[in-house]
Amino acid sequence: MKIALPSRQNKIDNHFGHCEYFTVYTVSPENRTITNEETVASPAGCGCKSNIADTLAEKGVKLMLAGNMGPGAVRVLNTAGIEVIRGCSGEIKVVAESWLNGTLTDSGEACNAHEHGCHNHS
Repeated sequence: MKIALPSRQNKIDNHFGHCEYFTVYTVSPENRTITNEETVASPAGCGCKSNIADTLAEKGVKLMLAGNMGPGAVRVLNTAGIEVIRGCSGEIKVVAESWLNGTLTDSGEACNAHEHGCHNHS
């Protein structure tokens, strides 16, 4: 299984559509440990209007651990087969390990698109 985290300087970027890059971890389902790490370049402009969901899905990503995003971006990721957990913050590896330990839950909160310079998220 693969999980993606919108990243900026090895921390969760608060808004996935504007991150520097995505960190993608391969996770062993048997012992729930990280077995590989790679980075995927973030598309130019607002990620919610890019093909990043399809790109990540093609790489086998099934889960996005994100700081925040609008409901339209969540819908696009879900349509690509990627589950989303919002409300994450801090060092990316610590966030991934928190998910592996079962201590992360979705905040259920969506961003205000205008705060991030991205429009029409819905």
